[in-house]
Amino acid sequence: MFQGFSPKAVEFLWEIRFHNERGWFSEHKAEYLTLIELPLRQLSREISQTMTEEFPRLGLELKISRIYRDARRLHGRGPYKDHMWFSLRRHNEAEGNEPCFYFEIAPERYSFGMGCYAPFPATMAKLRARIDRDPKPLERLARRLEKQDVFVLDGACYHRPKGDPGPLLSPWYNRRQLSLNCDRNCDGVLFSPDLTGELLEGFRFLVPYYRYLQSVAGDPAPDHM
Repeated sequence: MFQGFSPKAVEFLWEIRFHNERGWFSEHKAEYLTLIELPLRQLSREISQTMTEEFPRLGLELKISRIYRDARRLHGRGPYKDHMWFSLRRHNEAEGNEPCFYFEIAPERYSFGMGCYAPFPATMAKLRARIDRDPKPLERLARRLEKQDVFVLDGACYHRPKGDPGPLLSPWYNRRQLSLNCDRNCDGVLFSPDLTGELLEGFRFLVPYYRYLQSVAGDPAPDHM
């Protein structure tokens, strides 16, 4: 059962950021397994089990990150990640195009939320076409988001706006990535079993947004693409 991360887990992530090489990690691998991998697996499995029980039709699958970076994508960085995460999403070859729920722990923060982190341009074109055709469902979701103070709309915007559906929906319309994120300092709840409840409460709130984004993929391609 998940009991919270240890403050030493955060210290370990800081250490690996500044000692990102195989010799150091080999000497401290037991700490990684105890401080990071074990509690992350416990937390993710508890969250996955509850979300699957409460929302079986979403078809969510659990994916847990590995600390080892892909050797083909180091780009001058060390071989280990200094942040770890898990995600809940439907199985799909193009993972970034699918919305997913996520939790991430990093040296300076932990975060959780839901979004499409590498959507195809065609997917965002479908979203804009949906907004043009029937804006009211997203308007309701956007107003619901404005009434709370946990999640913020985030994601890279296009350099040139694609249009202006009004102040409420324009921030959704003109993004090439779209996510709803919550960032927290590495203190308090992170070190407590209450983190499980915080994530579940947040993910339950985000389910309607997940369903909306998931449904966009099934829309026909806009004529102007």
